[in-house]
Amino acid sequence: MTGISGFARLLSLRAMLTRALERILMVAVAALTLDVLWGVVSRYFLGEQSRWTEELARFLLVWVSLLGAAVAYGIKGHLGLDVLVQSMDPGARRVVRVAAHLLVLFFSISVFVVGGIRLTLDQLHTGPELPALGLSKGFEYLAAPISGFFFALYGVEFLIESLWGREEPGDPVAHLEKDRT
Repeated sequence: MTGISGFARLLSLRAMLTRALERILMVAVAALTLDVLWGVVSRYFLGEQSRWTEELARFLLVWVSLLGAAVAYGIKGHLGLDVLVQSMDPGARRVVRVAAHLLVLFFSISVFVVGGIRLTLDQLHTGPELPALGLSKGFEYLAAPISGFFFALYGVEFLIESLWGREEPGDPVAHLEKDRT
């Protein structure tokens, strides 16, 4: 397998996983919206808020936030202040981008994936339960290693692009459209 075909496979896998993640996020945001709406209706019109709406909203918000941040990074739609980097010569710009991608990879793997797995397993085995939902708190923390996986996947792609000199400045809409083809 050559480097180019391996990278093409990575891009194909990435596009498939990103589409699946976007669909999951759409369902989660819709569920979060309906949950909050039901919480308001049950509180103000039925006189007492349903027990589970607040817990479910927090649970979904954690998942939507972490997975949404990974998707934003993957489409280069995250916030960034690149005024200083854009003023550098192309060689220095490339070094800074490679260093930034390495830092994101290190952080996503060490904190989100490894730390998230440890925290999730600890909470699944000994942690508290979400009483209204009847779930272990570990399922809430499971969003961390999953989002870390996506951050790492995108980070590897961006690192390879930077090393090959093919990185485009972040236009999230153009990058998103490229994934859909």
